[in-house]
Amino acid sequence: MAAIHGLVNIRKALTTLNPNEVRERSERPVRIALHAGSQEAFQRMENFLLRDLSPARRRQSAVLLSRATSTLAQTPDMDVYDEGIISPPGAIVFQPDRPRVFIDKTLTRHSDLGVSLARSFLPFRHPFVYRTIARTSRENTLFSVTTALPDVIPSIIELPWAVAEFASDTTFLTMNQVRMAFLIAGASDRPVGYREQKSEIATVVGSAFGWRALARQLVGKIPFGGGLMAKAAVAYAGTKVLGLSLERFYSIGFTYTREERDQIYADAFRQGKKIAGKMLTYLRPDLADKYAAEGRRSTVAS
Repeated sequence: MAAIHGLVNIRKALTTLNPNEVRERSERPVRIALHAGSQEAFQRMENFLLRDLSPARRRQSAVLLSRATSTLAQTPDMDVYDEGIISPPGAIVFQPDRPRVFIDKTLTRHSDLGVSLARSFLPFRHPFVYRTIARTSRENTLFSVTTALPDVIPSIIELPWAVAEFASDTTFLTMNQVRMAFLIAGASDRPVGYREQKSEIATVVGSAFGWRALARQLVGKIPFGGGLMAKAAVAYAGTKVLGLSLERFYSIGFTYTREERDQIYADAFRQGKKIAGKMLTYLRPDLADKYAAEGRRSTVAS
């Protein structure tokens, strides 16, 4: 009965999560003005941005690039300068030998365009997806920590699409993971939506009850402090495994083996405990040392 009630709540909550917002963001054209001092420099930037795309996607993305040698027909969404010319202070500069710096700065400066950049230009795809997975994993960890602490209100998580009446752990984490699935699909140039991603959404919803059962089991076996950290680490690890599995599926058409997934989960669980500990130190420094000690004693005892 508890599982049925949980499914009803999740289904009701998901009706408030609209994939159209992600779909529209991913399909929005991002027009980039390229600034360079030579034809070779222009070609180098264009080849970098358009590399490894399918012929059809390359044609669609190529029209989004303009060489800023004269007055542009349309105002660009962003400007990119080759390292060989003088650029304005704070400008985004393309350095062929430091592509990750260029990508990270672009995604940080234009975070609202991230999913569209990832969809149209492959160099942005994996970095944007990994950022999305990391952010969602941290949000779910934070929610798990705050809902387990006395006198801490989960509203510190500023997610405008989250509805307070659905904010049980399982429902919130599932909604956030489904939204992550929408973003990863959009960034991967795949269809976005409940119907379009029905098998992926079913996996997310089905996994939610497995993570919840594991978290409850750990909380029951470990003293309160250690249980809180384990519960938050499960939220982090479960979200990260789902995100990386979706990224791999959209990239190469199949996901991880059971052994690979178990290893990813184990690594993410350890990472999640560290992140939860830092969050706890910030939120409730008066309890952080106590909970950390409880967790260490439970680890030694096990």
